[in-house]
Amino acid sequence: MDDTQKQWRRFWREEREAAYLYQQLAANEKSAKLAELYRRMADIELRHAQTWEEKLRTAGGTLPAFKPSLRVRILSGVAGRLGNETVIEALNNTEMDAGRDYVAQGAPEALQMAADERAHARAFQALAAEHIDGSSIASVETEHKASGGNALRAGVMGANDGLVSNFCLVMGMAGATEAAAGTGGRTLLVTGIAGLLAGAISMALGEWLSVQSSRELYERQIAVERDELKANPEEEIEELSLIYQAKGMDEDDARKLAQKLAANPKAMLDTLAREELGINPQELGGSAWEAAYTSFLLFAVGAIIPVLPFIFMPQNLLAIGVSAILSLLGLFGLGAATTLLTGQSLWYAGSRQAIFGMIASAVTFGIGHLIGVQLG
Repeated sequence: MDDTQKQWRRFWREEREAAYLYQQLAANEKSAKLAELYRRMADIELRHAQTWEEKLRTAGGTLPAFKPSLRVRILSGVAGRLGNETVIEALNNTEMDAGRDYVAQGAPEALQMAADERAHARAFQALAAEHIDGSSIASVETEHKASGGNALRAGVMGANDGLVSNFCLVMGMAGATEAAAGTGGRTLLVTGIAGLLAGAISMALGEWLSVQSSRELYERQIAVERDELKANPEEEIEELSLIYQAKGMDEDDARKLAQKLAANPKAMLDTLAREELGINPQELGGSAWEAAYTSFLLFAVGAIIPVLPFIFMPQNLLAIGVSAILSLLGLFGLGAATTLLTGQSLWYAGSRQAIFGMIASAVTFGIGHLIGVQLG
């Protein structure tokens, strides 16, 4: 059996185990609505397993008799004794992992299965978020649009990366030049500018590639969803109905809403992209170019701080000291800014950031000094 067949066999086993677990949850569940939800999820997992079984048998592979693993039996036992809610988080993580594995496959059927697994994960997130006790499912927001917090986090991290990396670079070079040939010339200024440009360009390119790759993946997933909607609209209606039930709607209302959306193919595709794939069709992860130049600027803002003294002062020990002080103050400010997200003490967060930066710069200065001594 080659590696591909082994992977298909693993996927088959994981889908069968998921179906087994959901069947056990349905048997445990006192709420008829939740029990039906679990049974439908089990049916979807069994269809996935059937797909891998067919692929494996077509390729000449064989399958053993299904037997749930020890982990699955333990989860089933815990759910039976302590309640289904005790294993929801574990099942959510399993579904998310399965979705990532299928995305990595890239094949259309695997991408569709990935979408199914994400839909199941969101159902479990809804259950976990409301601490479901079997009597009701409350509506839960599946996409938390904390754009302000995300922007602040990205800004702080981008500037911090630039400041820490260039601060350490400048201090390392300062240690080397001081030991090797004194502190004259403009070596630190050139080093700092080179570090700023190299780091900022690297960050911008990496961000562009990341966002662009995500956009291309999202476009492909939406295209697969479009084909699935054309080929099997009833199954997509069932999937959307399941998601709405996980958000708190009755089965009849959820199905009616899904059928109403299906009457408008564009609206149905947009809704499936949002609800099943977790994708905003209007954004697709944002602009790659905007992400690139934003990363460049944020990195440069932090990276210019250690360089500033060498622009206006001769390269000497005083300038090195001023660079270190400005950098530590910058690190303190960035650490303090994170308290807007974490709620920690401003002084604690700022001091921690400054101390870590001071330790890192001392290490690089010492290494640079040793290298400079050898070169001298």
